[in-house]
Amino acid sequence: MTDAWVINASPIILYARIGRLDVIERLAPRVIVPATVIEEIQAGIRNDGTAKEATAWAIQYQQPDISIPTTVERWDLGPGESQVISFCLQGERCAVLDDRMARRCISAHGLQMIGSLGMILRARKLGLIDAARPWVYKLKDEGMYVEVSLIERALSAIGEGQ
Repeated sequence: MTDAWVINASPIILYARIGRLDVIERLAPRVIVPATVIEEIQAGIRNDGTAKEATAWAIQYQQPDISIPTTVERWDLGPGESQVISFCLQGERCAVLDDRMARRCISAHGLQMIGSLGMILRARKLGLIDAARPWVYKLKDEGMYVEVSLIERALSAIGEGQ
């Protein structure tokens, strides 16, 4: 059982863009956002109108950065991903991120993870949203990198196939 979700920048930014940061709060037992992740979100404020909202949301869950263990450091991930994984190594926590290499690092460490797509699917299964399909495609339109074939397989698995 996870006691917290440690969230990286891309899911926060994507969920801010679709106006559904509430989904994260409703799914997560507790939210942790490392300081470095907030800095990454803030870096986009000039180019992304929702980055300000994303930053304001994330700040309420901010935690100071921690030391990055060698087992994470050697993966040469981005600073936000490295912080998320390092926090997850400290307890029963779930990493929330989309980066492929970071997900491989998480798997190598035997940690739990979920991504932007997975959160929408979980929200649908729990009845927090009426249908996943429109939200999944909104996420994709707003910059979520995922193959349409994977989206369709995931939607079929929860009974929303075409």
